[in-house]
Amino acid sequence: MPSHAPGGSRSQISPEDLLTLLAVARLGKFTAAAHSLGLNHTTVSRRISALEKAYGERLLVASPDGWELSAAGRELLPVAEDIEAALGRIGNRGSAALSGTIRLACPQAFALEYAVPALTRLQSRHPRLQVELLTVTQRARQYRSGVDIEVVVGKPDAPRSVAKHLRDYRLQLYASQEYIDAHSMPTSLEDLAGHRLIYYIEHSLHVDDLDEAAEALPRGAGFFRSTSVHAHVLATSNSVGIGILPDFLARHNSRLVQLLPDQFSKPVSYWASVRHEALRNVGVRSVLEAL
Repeated sequence: MPSHAPGGSRSQISPEDLLTLLAVARLGKFTAAAHSLGLNHTTVSRRISALEKAYGERLLVASPDGWELSAAGRELLPVAEDIEAALGRIGNRGSAALSGTIRLACPQAFALEYAVPALTRLQSRHPRLQVELLTVTQRARQYRSGVDIEVVVGKPDAPRSVAKHLRDYRLQLYASQEYIDAHSMPTSLEDLAGHRLIYYIEHSLHVDDLDEAAEALPRGAGFFRSTSVHAHVLATSNSVGIGILPDFLARHNSRLVQLLPDQFSKPVSYWASVRHEALRNVGVRSVLEAL
C-alpha cells in the first residue's frame, strides 16, 4: 500500500489502522470508536497516530460535532471502506443475506413515519443487518463521513454525492378545534399576526425550504418553537397556537383542522444523499431501495 510519508521514507499502512480511522470518522469520538471496535482509547489513539505518521499528513480535524476527516483523510476513506466491505464478504461467504452496519441520518418525522417501518422490515428479512439511525434535520454536508445515507429536506447541493428523490409532502397550517373555538378563525394570512405560531427555532436548521415556509408568513403575536417536529404537532394539538406542520403528520390527527388551504401550502421533498463510494455496498443500496 503506498505511503505519503515525507522525505522519501515509506512506512507500511496497516489495514487495522485504516479500519480504526473509519470508526473514528463515523462516530466522531475516539472513545466511541474504541467501544465499537472492542479496544481502549489508548489503542485507538496509537493507531491513528501510526496511520498519520505512515501517510505523512493529518487525517482528522476537530469540529463542533467531534472528529472529522481532513482532506487527506477523505482520500483514505474509500480504501478503508473497501477493506471493511471485503472483510464483510468473507464473513458472509455462501450467504445471500445482508450483513454489516448501515448508518442513516434523517429528520425526525421521516425517521418515525417512513424510515423505521422500512428498516425494521428489512432487518426482519436480514437478521445480520445492523442499523444505526440518527435523527437530525439539516442540509446535506459536503464531507459527512459518519453516515452511509443522509436524508435531507430539499434537493441536496453536494456534488460529491448521489442525490435520490424519496417523497414529496406539504407544509400547511393547522390548529385544534378548541383553539379555533377560543380564538377568531383567521381568514387571511395577515390575520396570523394576531396568533401564536408554532414552528422551528429561527435560523437553527439552515434548511432553505423550511426557512422559506416561515418567511412567507407574517410574524405572529407570539411563538412556540422547537427543533422537534413532533413537539410542533403536540403543541398544536394542545391548542397552544397555529402550527406549520407536515401534512403527513397532521392530516390524520382528529384534533387538528387545516387553515387557509387556498392561501398557504408549501411543497417540500425528502432526498437521500449518498457518497458514490457508499453505493458499492450492497447493504447501502438495499436500505436506499427500502426507503
